[in-house]
Amino acid sequence: MGMLDYKRVDRIGETIRSEISSILLQEINDPRIQLVSITRVKVTADLRHAKIYVSIIGSEEKKKDTFKGLQSARGFIQRKLGERIRLRYTPEISFTLDTIIDEGIHIQELLNKIKKDANSSDDEK
Repeated sequence: MGMLDYKRVDRIGETIRSEISSILLQEINDPRIQLVSITRVKVTADLRHAKIYVSIIGSEEKKKDTFKGLQSARGFIQRKLGERIRLRYTPEISFTLDTIIDEGIHIQELLNKIKKDANSSDDEK
């Protein structure tokens, strides 16, 4: 697979990301599906599969509920995607929770705690 092919796969991934984002905003009526953002899309080289990474804002309960909503809307979203993008085959989509944002928040909290602990031990000297 040459460099051009990678660029094409990236471009298709970006198109899928923006199309699914607008499908979620405009065409999904499931009340469970709210505050979802698509963080990234990984498309296989043969364009047959697309892994959709989503970030969901809310409590653990809300995240689970929203994710269930996404899973049940998967077929509908895939059909809509097929109508919007012109490829020989519509990639089979799957959703996965992107924990990278949560991890970033957790790391920031740890850094703040370390900083606070360092400052309080300086005060004790």
